[in-house]
Amino acid sequence: MAEPVRVRSLTDKEGRKLKQIVRRGSTSSVRYRRAMMLLASAGGNRVPVIAQLVQADEDTVRDVIHRFNEIGLACLDPQWAGGRPRLLTPDDEDFVIRTATTRPTRLGQPFTRWSIRKLAAYLREVHGRVIRIGREALRCLLRRRGITFQRAKTWKESPDPHRDAKIDRIEQVLDRFPDRVFAFDEFGPLGIRPTAGSCWAKQGKPNRLPATYRRTHGVTYFHGCYSVGDDRLWGVNRRRKGTANTLAALKSIRAARPDSAPIYIILDNLSAHTGADIRRWAKKNKVELCFTPTYASWANPIEAHFGPLRQFTLANSHHRSHPTQTQALHRYLRWRNANARHPDVLAAQRKERARIRSEKGIRWGGRPLNAAA
Repeated sequence: MAEPVRVRSLTDKEGRKLKQIVRRGSTSSVRYRRAMMLLASAGGNRVPVIAQLVQADEDTVRDVIHRFNEIGLACLDPQWAGGRPRLLTPDDEDFVIRTATTRPTRLGQPFTRWSIRKLAAYLREVHGRVIRIGREALRCLLRRRGITFQRAKTWKESPDPHRDAKIDRIEQVLDRFPDRVFAFDEFGPLGIRPTAGSCWAKQGKPNRLPATYRRTHGVTYFHGCYSVGDDRLWGVNRRRKGTANTLAALKSIRAARPDSAPIYIILDNLSAHTGADIRRWAKKNKVELCFTPTYASWANPIEAHFGPLRQFTLANSHHRSHPTQTQALHRYLRWRNANARHPDVLAAQRKERARIRSEKGIRWGGRPLNAAA
């Protein structure tokens, strides 16, 4: 059977960026929704489930996934048509981008970074080539080509020597045993404080929340469990992470499949997840622990579902205590699970599986099967 429509294999940088947009939200609803689609697909969620998650048409989800496979993260910012024809040639635009991404000191300028005004002035006076472009047009060009004004940051890639093997195993169990695959992760810390968000309000009269400077309630962590086959999310809030709390959550997953057949749980390699007690319990109860590579928690299918959890239970909230916050979180989970298995969604999943049977030779991540051997 052919593979479903999925994003290609994410790099560590792409995975971290998508996770950051989904978890922290974005000023652009388009970027947020598209990042959620891509992260959900990278976690092994199928197109109908993703469409239900973001309340979008399935064709839209497929278009975003195909576009990401072609141009990468640039697909998060769609290029809207309209306006007069561009006056710069593609070669001129490439020159502008090369100049903007080059340190000014290397070009003989007495400053360490470009401003829009300085860059536009330099382009008009550069020797052997004159590019006349206004500041606003220059700003739009840089944004269209994915060049933004940002702070310098450190970076790291997964040093895990078994990175490819772990990703391959996650892919394999998601493809072969979707009804017996679960995901687990902690979400938090969850503090008691007014949290800014967004809502409908009269123009000029925004919804306001009080500021807080003393936080004496401490924090909790949501220990989330996700059933890939049932598209069901549940969990419990705990005061801290730890082996005992992790083991209790894993036992609730095993209880969801009380038969004697094996199950597969995808989770990251936090020390609280890898203890000897957990490994002994897993071996005794026919549970295979599929760990994500180091610094690659975005490969966990549950990550895409934490974004809506934050947006609909924490953002724009003013919970007075942890019990109140927990009650709101569980009310959302009950609503989410009640609306996740709609008959129309299940029919769409069957139709999608039938449609993709003719697409062979490409695995999750867009890599040819023979290349992975």
